[in-house]
Amino acid sequence: MIVWTTAEDVSDAEKAFVLRMLQTLGLQMFVEEERYLDMATAISASGPAYVFLFLEAMIDGGVYLGLPRSLAETLVLQTFSGSTDLAKGSDNHLAELRNMVTSPGGTTAEALLSMEQEGIRAIIINAIVAAHRKAGTLGD
Repeated sequence: MIVWTTAEDVSDAEKAFVLRMLQTLGLQMFVEEERYLDMATAISASGPAYVFLFLEAMIDGGVYLGLPRSLAETLVLQTFSGSTDLAKGSDNHLAELRNMVTSPGGTTAEALLSMEQEGIRAIIINAIVAAHRKAGTLGD
């Protein structure tokens, strides 16, 4: 994922050239405002580490329950892959997708309650805010 911008005096032809070049590397998004670059860094550039930590924690949870690590890893990686594919291919809001797999009074509802009680949203948001804050200091 590449998020990029240009100075105002860059011509449309020059932007088009850069666009074609970046498209050969993968998905790219042009933003009009430079301030979005540090925000994108906090989510996209740092994001794989967040995902890996969550994956690792889920795998460790499976191992704690008694699953062999290799089985827990396969289950977790496939769960993330399938969930991401579903989210990318759906017009539904993520909350709707989450609700589709959350039975009233079931195991998923119990797990989500536990996560919310532990402040998972605040933890994730605060981490992204911290990464953004740090990104803003690196160019000084």
